[in-house]
Amino acid sequence: MFSGLMNFLRACFRPRSDRHVHKGSDAGGRQDGLLWYKDSGQHANGEFSMAVVQANNLLEDQSQMESGNLSLHEAGPYGTFVGVYDGHGGPETSRYVNDHLFQHLKRFTSEQQSMSVDVIRKAFQATEDGVIAQVTKQWSMRPLIAAVGSCCLVGVICGGTLYIANLGDSRAVLGRVVKATGEVLSVQLSAEHNASIESVRQELRALHPDDPHIVVLKHNVWRVKGLIQVSRSIGDVYLKRAEFNQEPLYAKFRLREPIKTPILNAEPSISVLQLQPQDQFIIFASDGLWEHLSNQEAVDIVQNHPRNGSARRLVKAALQEAAKKREMRYSDLKKIDRGVRRHFHDDITVIVVFLDSNLVSRASSTKCASLSMRGGGVNLHPNSLAPGMA
Repeated sequence: MFSGLMNFLRACFRPRSDRHVHKGSDAGGRQDGLLWYKDSGQHANGEFSMAVVQANNLLEDQSQMESGNLSLHEAGPYGTFVGVYDGHGGPETSRYVNDHLFQHLKRFTSEQQSMSVDVIRKAFQATEDGVIAQVTKQWSMRPLIAAVGSCCLVGVICGGTLYIANLGDSRAVLGRVVKATGEVLSVQLSAEHNASIESVRQELRALHPDDPHIVVLKHNVWRVKGLIQVSRSIGDVYLKRAEFNQEPLYAKFRLREPIKTPILNAEPSISVLQLQPQDQFIIFASDGLWEHLSNQEAVDIVQNHPRNGSARRLVKAALQEAAKKREMRYSDLKKIDRGVRRHFHDDITVIVVFLDSNLVSRASSTKCASLSMRGGGVNLHPNSLAPGMA
């Protein structure tokens, strides 16, 4: 009876994406230990596959797949939206992005009556503004909320056009057929903002010429102000606004000099691509995947196997690499519980979006079935979250 009560309570306190998980159906995804997966589904422009493996005690990666109307008006436009949000310092910001970014995008699309780079930029800024408002509200009681942030990778397919927007170090990679040879090559679509990249360090030094410590090499890892690897994010307001970089924030997060200009920013790198028939699929993934697989290795895995279960196959390949690096067996790695698992690999989120050229080339006004899917994970009682950020 007690176990039955606990199961009931767990079901009550899960986010909506998890309530539909059950053994008999793949409709809302399935859970296998720390792995959540949706092997196959249909979006406006083809098929998709999703998988999430948890390493942190609280899942910091959040993700969503939305298909159908991309605005609040029945006239559309219609298409596909993909979001991968890799949180750091806690899950609050990535969860907030998961709940608000797509809604902001729909609102701005409605206002402009079309999809555009400007719409995406405004949706990112509105989400950042919302996070800052929540931090302002909670700061005195929970100062650490100022040190929580999230990378943010978004893909929008609308009327044959692909928009990729990115903050941080998640990555989108296209698998494209070379007509002459038939081989499928990887094309990286997203620009990354990580201090390990020389051009990012140069950008930071140019923006902060009077700060010799804007990037610091600590334990063989480049970090912004010796604190964080990414140079752009949602949240992390302790490195954006002086009022959040003082007591009662922990001393390890406080800078010696007051912030005069924001150290991090939330300005996404956005690229636009007209999709071609040779464009086969796009892999969207948090950096947990790319730590273990190269772009071409990931594309080869998707291309050389059936579409069904592609995302789960990529996650497994990354975990096998993580196990090999620690000279242990994959089967033993899978037995390690969340929290401790973080010492072996990060949370990993993968969404593989297959492109059907007949569907991709349709006009954005063509109506299609709606889909809303969120990546799952082991969730705790919502009282463990920051109030108002859940």
